Amino acid sequence: MPLLPGKRVLVTGGSGFLGGRVLEQLTSHDVAEVFAPRSAEYDLRQPDAIRAVLGDTRPDVVVHLAAVVGGIGANMESPGQFFYDNAIMGIQLIEESRLAGVERFVCLGTVCAYPKFVPAPFHEDELWNGYPEETNAPYGLAKKMLLVQLQAYRQQYGFHGIYLLPVNLYGPNDNFDERTSHVIPALIKKCCEAVDSGAESITCWGTGRASREFLYVDDAANGIVAAAERYSGNEPVNLGSGQEITILELTELIAELVGFQGKLVWDTDKPDGQPRRWLDTTRAEQEFGFRASTDLRDGLRRTIDWYRESSAGQAIPAGASLRTDS
Repeated sequence: MPLLPGKRVLVTGGSGFLGGRVLEQLTSHDVAEVFAPRSAEYDLRQPDAIRAVLGDTRPDVVVHLAAVVGGIGANMESPGQFFYDNAIMGIQLIEESRLAGVERFVCLGTVCAYPKFVPAPFHEDELWNGYPEETNAPYGLAKKMLLVQLQAYRQQYGFHGIYLLPVNLYGPNDNFDERTSHVIPALIKKCCEAVDSGAESITCWGTGRASREFLYVDDAANGIVAAAERYSGNEPVNLGSGQEITILELTELIAELVGFQGKLVWDTDKPDGQPRRWLDTTRAEQEFGFRASTDLRDGLRRTIDWYRESSAGQAIPAGASLRTDS
């Protein structure tokens, strides 16, 4: 039986890159009302603000997407902030939701929660078999603690929370700020600017040998809403595309699609991040019928077209390197 029709739904992070797509999806699932307040209205790091937003919206379902995120550089510069902000938001929101009588809590985790070295594709049962990759471990561990909390709350209080583990997202309206952007928007921006300026080369972090899996943002939204409507299990669930690609292959593909024909220079003094990221998505398909439908090439083309038509962000400074993590 569908679990969303007639429900009041609160989406944290609803004004963000992924949140906007989730809101669009929810409107087609017969929910009673959807609320997506901004952080300027309710700072989720503050208990009083959490109690206020829950009191003002009275949700039956909470979808927690809000997070402080960034690339390798941002994670290395602010590990304490990444740990504290993500942990405190989630821990307090789960507790206050329980106290407020929320029926269902949907929590978005991160692929960064997986151990640095784990057989690929990553299966959910491997989540605790090692320590995360060091450059983003504080962020990954903070988000993973929310899984522990949800499972403990289900056991003690009967609180129904589900936990989803998405791979790296991309698509139109992504963050193209060079200080905090992830690898796909950073590469698109750099290659477009190189074409426009006639640059002969671009410089990227790492060796290019690390691999990643990318999920188009609309597919991610579909998966989250499908899980919210149909999944009630206690175990975490991966959300991915099933397509693994090395950073070198990704860079070459984006350069091809943008039309950049110059040289790719790899700064091997910079970290690669986690060696591989590729998820086993069997559980998502079995439990709530989710399978990504957007091919990477097609999704990249749509993202590039959107970027070229927009005035997103400022130019990456000359000589800047690209971060090649999530």
